[in-house]
Amino acid sequence: MSRPVLIALLLAVAAASSATTVLIVNSSDGGKPALTDEQRAVREKFFGSDKELPPIKEGREMRPRW
Repeated sequence: MSRPVLIALLLAVAAASSATTVLIVNSSDGGKPALTDEQRAVREKFFGSDKELPPIKEGREMRPRW
């Protein structure tokens, strides 16, 4: 086999595998339902809500060492 034919064959295999990967990833993503209100409430109760934390009083802020 000549070098240009081998390179073209490798490029075709790489393109086919990339296309297959994209199709598999996109097809498995569509089946996820959105969270219900009950699931969202349980998640916020467990992990905490996205409210801002109170400011630090009489303490030292952490700063990077660099």
